[in-house]
Amino acid sequence: MTYEGVLTKMQTEFGNPIQYYLVFENSFLNVNQLLGKNIEINFVGFQCLNCKKKKKIFRQGFCYDCFYSSPAVGDWIMKPELSTAHLGIADRDLLYEEKVQLQPHIVYLALSSEVKVGVTRKTQVPTRWIDQGANEAISIVEVPNRYLAGITEVALKNHYADKTNWRKMLTNNIEHVDLIIERLKLENLIPPEVQEYFYSQQNDLYQMHYPVLEYPNKVNSLSLDKTPYFQGKLTGIKGQYLIFDEGTVFNIRGSEGYAVSVNV
Repeated sequence: MTYEGVLTKMQTEFGNPIQYYLVFENSFLNVNQLLGKNIEINFVGFQCLNCKKKKKIFRQGFCYDCFYSSPAVGDWIMKPELSTAHLGIADRDLLYEEKVQLQPHIVYLALSSEVKVGVTRKTQVPTRWIDQGANEAISIVEVPNRYLAGITEVALKNHYADKTNWRKMLTNNIEHVDLIIERLKLENLIPPEVQEYFYSQQNDLYQMHYPVLEYPNKVNSLSLDKTPYFQGKLTGIKGQYLIFDEGTVFNIRGSEGYAVSVNV
C-alpha cells in the first residue's frame, strides 16, 4: 500500500509503548504496525509548511523566505530567554507571540542521552519529551511565561547539557540518573524570580517506553537529499526517528516539508 504526502513530525500517543502516526493530508499511518516490515521511502519534492509553495526547504520545514518572516520560527523559539511578549514588545508578530509566550511553561530535566535541561509549553507535556526520545523526564518549575522559563534554562545550562546527543539516544547508550534526586540539587541554582515556582512534589516522574525491537550499535543518518530512494526493515521508533536494520535512522522532524511516497 502507498501513502503520499508532505512529512510533518510524527503525532504521538502516550502509552506503553508510545504510539506513532504519520499524518498526511488525506491519510494517516500507524507506524507501530510496520515494525519488522520492509518500507520504501521515495522523495518526490518540497512543500513549505508555511506558504504551501513547492519551494526548497531551508530549515524546520520552511522555505527561506518564510523562515525569516514567519513568527513561528523567531529566535525566541530556540532561545526562550529572548521572549519579549510579556513586555508588550513584538519580535515579528505580537499577537502570535503573546498567544505562545504568555502561557504556562515548564522547565524540565530529561534523560535522553545524558541529563539535559529544556523548556516546553505545559500543553506539550509529555509530547516534547517523547519527541526528544527521553527515557525519563521531570518538571523543575512551572512559570507563567516563556521568558521566565528561558532565564531558568540559561542558569541551568552551566550545570546540564541543553541538547540531546542523538547517536547515544538512538543506541540507548544512556546512564541511569535518579531525576527526583537530581531536581532537589538545583533549587538554589535557579534565578531568584523563579524560586517560588519550584516543583518539590515527588510523584511527577514520566517514564517513556518506545516501540523498538532492537537498538543498533551504530547509526547512520538517512538524508533524502543524498538518498532520494530508500528501502529497509523497520526495527524501532524513538524520538522522531525511524530506526532500520543495519543502523540506518531517519529523522522525520528533520525532513519536514519533504513530499514523499511511502510504500508498505
